[in-house]
Amino acid sequence: MQKQLLVIGYVWPEPSSSAAGWRMIQLLELFLDHGYHICFASPAQKTEFSADLVAMGVQEEPIQINNSSVVDFLQNLQPSVVLFDRFMMEEQLGWRVREVCPEALTLLDTEDLHFLRKAREKAFKSKTNLNLNIYTDEAKREIASILRCDLTLIISEVEMQLLQRKFDIKASSIFYLPFIFSEVFEQNKALPDFEERNGFLCIGNFLHAPNWDQVLYLKEEIWPLIRKKLPQAEVEIYGAYTSQKVKQLHQPKQGFMVKGRAENLPELMAKKKILIAPLRFGAGLKGKLVDAMRYGLPSITTSVGAEAIGGKYPWPGEIANTPQEIANKAVHYYTRIKPWQKAQKN
Repeated sequence: MQKQLLVIGYVWPEPSSSAAGWRMIQLLELFLDHGYHICFASPAQKTEFSADLVAMGVQEEPIQINNSSVVDFLQNLQPSVVLFDRFMMEEQLGWRVREVCPEALTLLDTEDLHFLRKAREKAFKSKTNLNLNIYTDEAKREIASILRCDLTLIISEVEMQLLQRKFDIKASSIFYLPFIFSEVFEQNKALPDFEERNGFLCIGNFLHAPNWDQVLYLKEEIWPLIRKKLPQAEVEIYGAYTSQKVKQLHQPKQGFMVKGRAENLPELMAKKKILIAPLRFGAGLKGKLVDAMRYGLPSITTSVGAEAIGGKYPWPGEIANTPQEIANKAVHYYTRIKPWQKAQKN
């Protein structure tokens, strides 16, 4: 009998819109490779950017959370494994799953630790970064969800350590699973070199608060410092769900170009000289920075941006945390071929 996985999705995955979207696609592919039949169910509305899961061989099922039809659905499906996409879905439907399918293995994919991201955002906005309070109501909810599930997938080594050291979560109940890539990275892969590239790039889904903040920070505090030294430089801002407040930052005379959704990320990243990602809060792994490595694009980011990615290895570019430092490093790598080439190699 074929193994049955039920994924209860917070949203229908959009791999072209966010790292969370292609994280979910990677998980689905992983389970398909291990011989599972998969049903993806979600109460969310689909968009034109939602992945075609049926084409992947995944059954799609729209569900209603506060409705007895969910009981019938679970009874008919009888999954052997249930994966909750973010703790909010486990909160809403975990009890139903345990009631109807008591033998099912329950997994939680946190995407990132929501309570950590929210605590960092609150600390940043109240200018109390040195007094980060992670023991919040959101933390209680997320930790409770982790404790209720048989196994929780954690994307970041930093978050693995946090859960074990600060919340006494057993190592056996959490599993480190970062992004999964099938391609082989070749040292001598032909990538556009320094002279073939031009311009800065900043990217991120604008429904995500850290991405809106990074663009505002870049526009108001960092970009004027870069333009002072590089008067002809341009930065292109790309991201899904570019709202009106983002579009209003578009200023061609200052070389600040808001472009909207990126249609072909590999091609775009292969043309640009530097990815600039001045993130001031956030959690998990930053997909844009991993993508930059995949496509040979050196990056300038912050400690938050680089968190849990590089390990003991040198960053492919630079990590800086003040507007002046970020601007100086951006100009340095933009104008000097040898450091840029070394960054690309890293």
